Amino acid sequence: MSKDKNPRRVADNEAMAKTRMLRTSPQKLNLVAAMIRGKKVEKALSDLTFSKKRIAGDVKKCLQSAIANAENNHNLDVDELVVAEAWVGKNLIMKRGRPRARGRFGKIVKPFSELTIKVRQVEEQA
Repeated sequence: MSKDKNPRRVADNEAMAKTRMLRTSPQKLNLVAAMIRGKKVEKALSDLTFSKKRIAGDVKKCLQSAIANAENNHNLDVDELVVAEAWVGKNLIMKRGRPRARGRFGKIVKPFSELTIKVRQVEEQA
């Protein structure tokens, strides 16, 4: 009489990781996500390690989480993983302000983003 097991949201040869509340704008985060799309995971990790972008460290953590999910939860081979998809979404926006001259108020927005990375196991062609 128990409930059925939830179906997998990804295919059998895929794994996913999601990071929420990243303190950067989605536009800036998408530049870093575009840098790793379609690459093998070891090349993507090295690119993120040596990137000058501040948010690259958080993207690297999310990618490492996706790799760990693939290895431990779905029994995929780490050496054959490729970053299949990496997409960015909007999250909360903190609204702040600063008094300006002549009674005006300067609006300051502090956006947050979320990042989803999907890795896929691809067999190498010989």
